[in-house]
Amino acid sequence: MAVVSLVNPGDEKFHYSDNSHRWIPPDPDYPQEVWDEMVRQHKEKHLRPPARPRIARRSI
Repeated sequence: MAVVSLVNPGDEKFHYSDNSHRWIPPDPDYPQEVWDEMVRQHKEKHLRPPARPRIARRSI
């Protein structure tokens, strides 16, 4: 079974136009170590299952 992940609003900076991950920071002055950690955390979000919508229930 294939895992499908979506590019969410705000995630554009971590992806190229083909949706592959950007391993080099967009700003050449940005520290590579910091960028690596940000990309690692971003990739972890792809692995989490999507949150199911909560259904409000009221007692009668």
